[in-house]
Amino acid sequence: MQKREQLYAGKAKSVYLTDDPDHLILHYRNDTSAFDGEKIEQLARKGEVNNRFSAFIMQKLEQAGVPTHHEGLLSAQESLVKKLDMFPVECVVRNIAAGSLCKRLGVEEGIDLEPPVFEFFLKNDALHDPMINEYHIRTFGWADDEAVAKMKELTFKVNDTLTRLFADAGLLLVDYKLEFGRFRGEILLGDEFTPDGCRLWDAETREKLDKDRFRQGLGGVVEAYEEVARRLGVDLS
Repeated sequence: MQKREQLYAGKAKSVYLTDDPDHLILHYRNDTSAFDGEKIEQLARKGEVNNRFSAFIMQKLEQAGVPTHHEGLLSAQESLVKKLDMFPVECVVRNIAAGSLCKRLGVEEGIDLEPPVFEFFLKNDALHDPMINEYHIRTFGWADDEAVAKMKELTFKVNDTLTRLFADAGLLLVDYKLEFGRFRGEILLGDEFTPDGCRLWDAETREKLDKDRFRQGLGGVVEAYEEVARRLGVDLS
């Protein structure tokens, strides 16, 4: 579908309108950012790796019964997706303690969380994506109770599916964030699922294979993403 105009440019993706009002094009750029855009770099191949990685994961989730916005790959760095009316919230599941959870609660990184922790965050860069709860969502009209319940249900279904998928590849799914929206009345998983938006560790060594390599200046960011993709069987050619 031919691009007409850019609708939105995020930190790592650009979104384009198509001739079909029900579909958009996601262009995965090589931009990499952290700390609400305070640290930004261009990393060769990253856009292509993330595009193919997210397409692979979305297809696996569809097979597991999680409806997504993904329609198909268009090129190395672009995918066709359904145009969703997005909810301004992020759904986060934490299977192992890491990141902001450790800072907020003073817990040690690497502790297994049983049961997994579910959290909501408001998608607002200017406010640094503050943590919220279901009362905030209801009071401010960000989503109705039915949508909240469905997002939680689907988020845990994603967790069941992907923890097994990554475990089979010798990886730990530490935590991740998801975004949802409506399409013709149905709630679908939107945005992306890549190492930019989740934490993945090697199951034996606990080496970090996600965007924490960029946040913490560990180097080898794209190489780590490619290693994860290789283990999963993602076609990067």
